[in-house]
Amino acid sequence: MSKIHRVPHPPLLLTPMKSLKKTSTGLPHTEMTLPFMLLAAGLLSGCQLEPTTAKSVLELPPITGFPLPTIASPPDTVEEIQPKLAGIATREFVIAKDRGIVGGLAGISVQDGDTLPDIARHFGLGYNDITLANPAIFPWTPEAGARVMLPLRFILPDAPRKGIVLNLANMRMFYYPPKQPGAVFTYPVGIGREGWNTPLGQTTIVAKTVNPAWTVPDSIRREHAEKGDPLPAVVRPGPDNPLGKYALRLGFNSYLIHGTNKPYGVGMQVSHGCVRLYPEDIEVLFKKVSAGTPVRIIHQPYMTSWDGDMLYLEAHEPLQKWAGQKKPQQKSLLKQLRQTAAEKGVTVDWDKVDRILQRADGIPTPILSASTDLPELVAQAPEVQHPEHFYGQPAVPELADSDLVLIVADFANEVTAQQLVAMLNHQGPSIPARQVEKNGSYQVIAGPFKNKKEAGSVAHRIKIDFEIDAKLGMVTIQ
Repeated sequence: MSKIHRVPHPPLLLTPMKSLKKTSTGLPHTEMTLPFMLLAAGLLSGCQLEPTTAKSVLELPPITGFPLPTIASPPDTVEEIQPKLAGIATREFVIAKDRGIVGGLAGISVQDGDTLPDIARHFGLGYNDITLANPAIFPWTPEAGARVMLPLRFILPDAPRKGIVLNLANMRMFYYPPKQPGAVFTYPVGIGREGWNTPLGQTTIVAKTVNPAWTVPDSIRREHAEKGDPLPAVVRPGPDNPLGKYALRLGFNSYLIHGTNKPYGVGMQVSHGCVRLYPEDIEVLFKKVSAGTPVRIIHQPYMTSWDGDMLYLEAHEPLQKWAGQKKPQQKSLLKQLRQTAAEKGVTVDWDKVDRILQRADGIPTPILSASTDLPELVAQAPEVQHPEHFYGQPAVPELADSDLVLIVADFANEVTAQQLVAMLNHQGPSIPARQVEKNGSYQVIAGPFKNKKEAGSVAHRIKIDFEIDAKLGMVTIQ
């Protein structure tokens, strides 16, 4: 067998065993493209019953596809806590008097092994936030030394500051606690994908559940069965439950705000309509809200706010469902800006407004004449110290002699191998993976696994989500 070297391991031999699938064709030495859609496929989940056009619901509806409502408190000891950060606000902000904008921009330098999703989660950002703000950086394989912009400034939606306001356009939730006037908690969210859109409207939280079981709707069971990935009628609490540890049931029939076992889908349209938060964020929100808390779901891609004597504009690309409203909404925005400029006696930089609308990256930018532009904002953003370990960052165990592994793929390009490794490590639940060099090529190895049954289950997930046939192998350390 050929030796495979990887620091800090001593030399390894990977002995291929009988394939887990009769259809496996082995490991051709080939270049593979790893489109974003493959990652998203591995992050799909959902709890809504059928595609529907929801109406505003304020009364308690009958329950379908979810356990009976309970109001329960989380355990006294909780495992998930939000990361502690010094000198930078990420999730809780003070709203200055007569202001509609909070937070500030920051930057962080990439180190070996970082990914943008890990950085995003640590600082309370979603995949959409960090990738739109850093379009020149590869999300899964950023180069060490690159400076990542942390878009931690937000314009508050144009909605009553009461209870929960969820803006689908930027996939972000704002919670205004009744006992903390002048404060806002904001969290990135994952929302319904096209065809399963999260509904607009006003409703309330009608029930709170710890460790919810997921009664899988027939439509979702059919969808998974067609992919060769059958689901049980009920998914019990645990690592395979897409609802996570906490769920808030809404007055909209069959819709929830919940945690997730796929945290790297936050900031994406990947659910069947429900709203998912990072596990550490839903835990905090769950303890803060009560049944009866109002919830308003809106779609506002363009928002403006004054900060002192400066006017800011934040722009997002409308979601596909509302793409037809883009031009009318922009026309309405420009009319509003002209009216504001006349009333305040200020001059708007209309060229800058056009650039912001085209950019649609969600970064609030001043738009008055002679105001600071994006490059200067980025340059002025303070540098945040790199933590020793990002919160929730997947930890990949070392391989030992006789470990069972999966030989997933073989690449001539190291970056492509690194990309697949990062995607596997960030699946939900995580698939531990690493790359090893072998005769000038790069193998992607997943594992270790306790037994063939566990390895077979993971190989099935890889087949479903990435369309790759993985082969069972065993590690021999020389």
